[in-house]
Amino acid sequence: MPGVSKEQIAQARNADLLAYLQTYERGVLKRVGPDTYRHREHDSLVYHHGYWYWNSRGRKINALDYLIEIRGQNLVDAVNTLVGGSGQSAVSYASAPPKPKPPTKPFSLPWAKRCATFMVSYLQRRGINTDVISRCMRLGLLYEARHNGEAVCVFVGRDDENKARFACMRSLAGNLKKDVSGSDKRFSFCYPPQRPGSQQLAVFEAPIDALSHATLQKLEGWKWDGYRLSLGGTSPVALVSFLERHPEIRRVALYMDNDLAGIVNARKIKTLLRTDPRFRRIRVSVNPPRTGKDYNEKLQIKLQEIQGNRQCRREKQAAISIYEDQTI
Repeated sequence: MPGVSKEQIAQARNADLLAYLQTYERGVLKRVGPDTYRHREHDSLVYHHGYWYWNSRGRKINALDYLIEIRGQNLVDAVNTLVGGSGQSAVSYASAPPKPKPPTKPFSLPWAKRCATFMVSYLQRRGINTDVISRCMRLGLLYEARHNGEAVCVFVGRDDENKARFACMRSLAGNLKKDVSGSDKRFSFCYPPQRPGSQQLAVFEAPIDALSHATLQKLEGWKWDGYRLSLGGTSPVALVSFLERHPEIRRVALYMDNDLAGIVNARKIKTLLRTDPRFRRIRVSVNPPRTGKDYNEKLQIKLQEIQGNRQCRREKQAAISIYEDQTI
């Protein structure tokens, strides 16, 4: 190849794309989890635990591919950018040992309070069914704790061996929303089906929406039994990891928020799953709530309707009783 050798091309393919972007394209990376980054300009390009994956193309990508296919450089210029014309690494991507990662606090769950009365009361005010709350607590997915002196409920995500790998905290009286340090976003909160082996998965932005959906099922009697996964936001990291661990899933319903961000992200996730060869067999639907911004708002509107209907029936019954008393 004129201008570059086969050895240089091989070096360029093995160059560290993460180091290149952090050095020469600062600001294009967005951290979305532990050792997980997303490209701001090309959000289907994701770095996850040591490798890059181009979701819209359904394949891995290396530094040389990036400069040629995304930045439009020709082969010679791309190779010289990464390893230099002399065959030595121009910016030490290929030859330098990786920088040691800064120490991170090991993941551990916050200390649980023995009594969860405050948390249960909070969730009931949000409309969550008592049976749903109790099941979460029995499964070790939910408990009450304190963070910096503030009462919080803790939503726990567990791996296939039932080991806690993720937790997020939600203030019971304030606005705190925070992941516990060291949490692995791949194992986000998931409310499991009653019977194992389900092929259906419902996806939400937050745990409270997943529990609201389960409550609505009880209220309306839906015949559905599947997993309810919280993304902890809009990043698809938890969803992709869940589908990798559960190849039996055949249907995914995206219950994202009914706002611009939720609708746009739901469409992006749907496209991601359709274009990834691993998930093409899965049927994907987008189902924002028809009332309210999210499924907790939808639940509270439904409960208000039920309460209103009960009040109307009581008033009607009282009027009938008065009429009957007057006619006797």
